[in-house]
Amino acid sequence: MESSELVELLSGDGLRLLDSLPPWQSSSDVLKTVNELRRAGHSPGLVAAVLSQSKLRAKAVGKFGPFAERMLFTEAGLEQATRLRVAALHAGRFQSAGLSRIADLGCGIGGDALAFASLDFEVTAVELDEVTAAIAAYNLALWPNAIVVHADVTAFDLEGFDGVYLDPARRTAGHQNTSRLSDPADYSPTLETAFGIGDRLPTGIKLGPGIDRNLIPAGAEAQWVSVDRDVVELGLWFGALARPGIRRSALVLGEHGTAELSSSEDSADVETGTLGGFLYEPDGAVIRSRLIGDLGRRIGATMLSDGIAYLTSDTALETPFAACFRVIETFPLDERRVKRELAARGIGSLEIKKRGVDVDPAAFRKKLSLRGPESATLVLTRVAGRHAALLCERVTFRAA
Repeated sequence: MESSELVELLSGDGLRLLDSLPPWQSSSDVLKTVNELRRAGHSPGLVAAVLSQSKLRAKAVGKFGPFAERMLFTEAGLEQATRLRVAALHAGRFQSAGLSRIADLGCGIGGDALAFASLDFEVTAVELDEVTAAIAAYNLALWPNAIVVHADVTAFDLEGFDGVYLDPARRTAGHQNTSRLSDPADYSPTLETAFGIGDRLPTGIKLGPGIDRNLIPAGAEAQWVSVDRDVVELGLWFGALARPGIRRSALVLGEHGTAELSSSEDSADVETGTLGGFLYEPDGAVIRSRLIGDLGRRIGATMLSDGIAYLTSDTALETPFAACFRVIETFPLDERRVKRELAARGIGSLEIKKRGVDVDPAAFRKKLSLRGPESATLVLTRVAGRHAALLCERVTFRAA
């Protein structure tokens, strides 16, 4: 989004036009809508801007719920924004630490700042990109305790603040079609700068979940967060924001609510055992936090194979930290054998999972010629050191 486009969008006419549009539907006739708005006398730039915002608002519902209806976005800003449910947990941590004046550095469109403002913090949201800063200011306009500053976070004076939240830019510059930066040295600000702030003030730093664990400072609490089985971030917490005795945490959010597995260190794996009647796939946050062993001991399961993140037991137990599968049958990992067995069972809908084997699930699926009314899960892995295909079905636990 260019600044001239944003100026037009933020005019009274632009915002009224945006709010007058019906909810975005992916199947809607966009060309028809464009022609109708143009015939009504609206400029091409404004029409493009309001339709783009309407589409982004619909996409943002997954992160911001009903609040998305009154927010503005850029494509890149929405992609990088913290889900409001997770942002509320961030803000709650600052509240528990007794902090009051927060600097939100690299605030983006203001997702975390919204959560801070809602808990009555005095929050100053700092953003380098001019367009994104203007959008954050719009999104925070209803909160008198929140201000937005257009500035370079590396030069921003932190005097008077008692807490800092920092979301380094981890993508190339721009408002759309950005790409992920693979080298942490290219983040803005750099990790060295971010960790330096953490040495001085209570600080939370949001990073991608796949970052090299060797970069995590020894004194920080590292918390991997998953939402509906999707690992969305690694939060590093310093000073009063780091909980005593906790250095590794898996925070799992889903239909069950919120659940956490935590430890003072990486947990040792449980022993490797024989394949039982049930297979457990740990949540990605549990895997990345290296707490699989603690989960195994909690549910009485063993590792399926050394170094592979599957657990197994003869008992099906409901846990928010893993998906459970009933093992129906085990075959050698042979394409023709698997194809024959699936055809005999009339399996036409197949979920394929794999760990510890060099197989492309998409290419493997094409060779199976799936056909039939039944569904199943196929797990390609190693059992007792040998490649195997496990035909499974998901276990659904009834609500209490």
